[in-house]
Amino acid sequence: MTKALLIVDIQNDYFPGGANPLVEPETAAAAAHQVLQHFRTADLPVIHVRHEWDDPEATFMRPGTAGIDIHPSVTPDEGETVIVKAYPNSFRETGLEQELRSRSIDELVVVGMMTSMCIDATVRAAADLGFQVTVVADACAAPDLTFGDRHIAGADVHASFLAALSGNYAEVTTAAELSG
Repeated sequence: MTKALLIVDIQNDYFPGGANPLVEPETAAAAAHQVLQHFRTADLPVIHVRHEWDDPEATFMRPGTAGIDIHPSVTPDEGETVIVKAYPNSFRETGLEQELRSRSIDELVVVGMMTSMCIDATVRAAADLGFQVTVVADACAAPDLTFGDRHIAGADVHASFLAALSGNYAEVTTAAELSG
């Protein structure tokens, strides 16, 4: 199997001072950095995905803002592919699948932001396309959410989405377990 790291939307808008900060994005980014270093040391492929929300009503990830920049903790190195997407699913209307297939990649390790949206959509799509997927739990982050009059803490959102993905769509692990 040929394995690649897929870094989804670790962008400035999800950090303190950004337009849509998540719960503990710094912790997730540090774990993602650890996984990224592991892949670079092993000379395995790394693919970055960057979200741009080109809609006049967009509240974050707006083109032309610093919020869409990839966070410094996971800055792409020269030669690492960057895919730009407009939807939560990193495969939708992008060249991601073609990029993976052209490199004979059949296994993805996924890290990034938001567990409850783009990670969930991307992991489910990858599994549906036949890729073997591993999600690095501590290298992802989620927001606090509300449903009706109920507040759901970001840690609970994160855990719920990972629980739903685990075993059905992906193996779920930690950065330390993955990096050995």
